[in-house]
Amino acid sequence: MYQYSRAIYRSVKDLIDPYGDRESQIESRRAVLMACEQTMERLANDPLYFAKPDRALFQDIRRHFPITAQAPVAWAVQAGVSAAMQFIQDQIEAGALDGGVARCRATTRKGKPCQRTPLPERDYCPSHQHLETRSRVAA
Repeated sequence: MYQYSRAIYRSVKDLIDPYGDRESQIESRRAVLMACEQTMERLANDPLYFAKPDRALFQDIRRHFPITAQAPVAWAVQAGVSAAMQFIQDQIEAGALDGGVARCRATTRKGKPCQRTPLPERDYCPSHQHLETRSRVAA
């Protein structure tokens, strides 16, 4: 997650209010970097319960930018957080998160991935094991 927070910071650091004195610019850069890192840390630790992380990060850092730079900052934050969220989702689906516990490959009726653990040496949980037998018969 470090690379995502740093990518967001690098894309917006030159847009920080250029009219302040040197000390306030340095302090603003530190605050923006810290906010980016805290947001990514929270997103990595609790991805399912962090609603609108891009909006939260932008609200935290917007005061460090002039009004003319806020649209590009909002776009950079949205793009960076979206990439991080996609990475986390890919890791969850691959079973790399949650301590390496694999997840069932089936989807629920609402179209969300099944959250159950698959049977040993299988791709599907007990509720969806019928899907695996169909794929083995077809193969």
